[in-house]
Amino acid sequence: MDPALNPSPGLLLIAPPMMRDPNFWRAVVLLCEHSPDGSFGLVLNRPLTLELSEVLTDLEGENMVSLGGPVQQNTLHFLHRHGDLIADAVPIVDGVHWGGDFEAIKALVQTEPVTPRDLRFFLGYAGWSPGQLEDEIETGGWFLARADDVLVFPNQPQKLWSDVLRRMGGEYALLANFPDDPRMN
Repeated sequence: MDPALNPSPGLLLIAPPMMRDPNFWRAVVLLCEHSPDGSFGLVLNRPLTLELSEVLTDLEGENMVSLGGPVQQNTLHFLHRHGDLIADAVPIVDGVHWGGDFEAIKALVQTEPVTPRDLRFFLGYAGWSPGQLEDEIETGGWFLARADDVLVFPNQPQKLWSDVLRRMGGEYALLANFPDDPRMN
């Protein structure tokens, strides 16, 4: 991990293997917003068995829905590669935007072949009150890494945690093989 990394949009928060909170066990969270008022992120590796049409009856497509976090799971959020087409989209990293005009997203889904490789939907989010995330990082609650579009739109979200750790290299790559329950090793 780069010691110069500080919480900011476009950073990944990677749960250490020892974290036992079921909301964040082996989670990879994309930090979308960080300010003195708090932080907002989306868990990238919790795909659900819901199709988009089960959440929004007027939309169909192959876009699966993921669990974005434990907060307000009745809210829908989205990440996409269409910042040039979606008004009010917030750039997070090169090739990745958060939110924007939902009517434009609906129109895009209805007229273009969009896949989970360029548009992802999330129910709920991860949130931290002012100073909370910094405290968690300070006490070893999260590893930090830079995000990119390949990590935000992975082929296999369920493998993202170990893939990110391997990509970080060194001691982190070793942790990618940490057993689910070390007592059973």
